[in-house]
Amino acid sequence: MGAAVLAATSHAAHIFPRRAVARMAAVPHTDDASRKDRPMYSAITRSINILVEPTYLEDQSEPDQDYYVWAYHVTIENRGDETVRLRSRYWKITDAMGHVHEVRGPGVVGEQPLLRPGEKFEYTSGTPLGAPSGIMFGNYEMETDHGETFEVDIPAFSLDSPYAKRMLH
Repeated sequence: MGAAVLAATSHAAHIFPRRAVARMAAVPHTDDASRKDRPMYSAITRSINILVEPTYLEDQSEPDQDYYVWAYHVTIENRGDETVRLRSRYWKITDAMGHVHEVRGPGVVGEQPLLRPGEKFEYTSGTPLGAPSGIMFGNYEMETDHGETFEVDIPAFSLDSPYAKRMLH
């Protein structure tokens, strides 16, 4: 039998000032062939694997008004021997113009998931930018059953829209 998977979807209302975010929930995470061209980013810290898959949302973006929106699907997998709880998150979001937005808060999508060995937690959230590309990274604070806390890296991942200028080196 496979690992247990818990799932949640965020409406990320705190970071979507222009639009009703209810449509964010309409961005499903699928395991089909349509995902093959999407980049995936991963990092492992202390046997906690973080996998991130960003997706540009054309239908929620307004490029003529410098408003670009991405969803990102995160899988948190406990590959270790101890049970951990995700207590808080930190994100640093930088757009192509150098504007930085930092997000800190308890849990993710209103939850502080408990992950036993072999379990996964998945959620989808999103972010808007005022430029056609950017980058995100951060960390989660985890806590063991014994009260020990530690940080788990969220890998840096690229937010690229079709409107981003490509530069060759």
